[in-house]
Amino acid sequence: VFLALLERYGLYRIEWNVARHSKEFNRVLVVGTDEVAVRLSHTLKREPMLRARVGGFLQTDTGATHPDIPPDQLLAPETDLATVLAEKRFDQVILSSSDLGRQYTVDLILLCERNLVTFNMVPDLFRIMTSSMDVQSLSDIPLLGISRWPLDCFWNRVLKRAEDIIGAAVGLLVSAPVLLLAAVVIKRTSPGPVLYKQERCGERGRTFPLYKLRTMHVDAESTTGPVFTAEDDPRRTRAGSLMRHYNIDELPQLWNVLCGDMSLVGPRPERPHFVEKFKTDISRYMWRHVSKPGLTGWAQVNGLRGNTSIEERIKYDLYYLENWSLAFDFKILVSTLFAHENAY
Repeated sequence: VFLALLERYGLYRIEWNVARHSKEFNRVLVVGTDEVAVRLSHTLKREPMLRARVGGFLQTDTGATHPDIPPDQLLAPETDLATVLAEKRFDQVILSSSDLGRQYTVDLILLCERNLVTFNMVPDLFRIMTSSMDVQSLSDIPLLGISRWPLDCFWNRVLKRAEDIIGAAVGLLVSAPVLLLAAVVIKRTSPGPVLYKQERCGERGRTFPLYKLRTMHVDAESTTGPVFTAEDDPRRTRAGSLMRHYNIDELPQLWNVLCGDMSLVGPRPERPHFVEKFKTDISRYMWRHVSKPGLTGWAQVNGLRGNTSIEERIKYDLYYLENWSLAFDFKILVSTLFAHENAY
């Protein structure tokens, strides 16, 4: 088994190096000039094994041309595509635009067939959900959908829950002196309770009470309503600024992890007020609720916290959910110790 694996790895490396230094023999025509067309071009460049390159982009009348498309590769909408394909200037046609109508697509498929040109198209679903796709068959009917998340697997969830229980228990024991000292400082520096309870959205959108050390004055949002924390926020107490910078105020959430409302690592839980707003304004926002929220997350260790771009945060959260592993969790937990960007 070992020698068979070694042989296949060696053959793969040889083929990859040969492909990297070979001329591309598969010229691709992309029908469309949108962002998807540009991503196709970049992907083909990064995959030497395909031995393909985009030789042109056919403009359509349905949208603007992406600025990253070279002008010398643009073909006008009125281009006689039948003549272009008959001259064998292209070996493959990829339809990236989904706004050209069913009849245009059928005509394009038949045209490629007559000229022995390979035809592919990007499904409409790609523009809505760019996660990995899963193809299933229901009798003779193909079904296209999103691939299962790693944490949809039962044993992966068992492993993650075991990680959470052990990590939270150890974390509470280790951080007990820090929590005790922080409680004394909070009581001596500002009137009000030590702990702050706030409703957050968790797995499947269910709400739960999240606990934090109080870092702001009592009734800090009585005049503003729910708002994101900003840099040099006047609502913070003197001790609160220091605790937020070093993430000390988040330590009580280890109890939330132990109780099962949260995980050590995952997308950070958001308040219901903001969830209601973002789920209609931001594409794929609710996908971050397919698993338990985390004490820390991939977005947070990359500085995406506080009053930063929600769209960018979603990209990092979904990347984590699509690529979850225990090693990835460990990397994020270690990085959290040094992640202080936008911690205010």
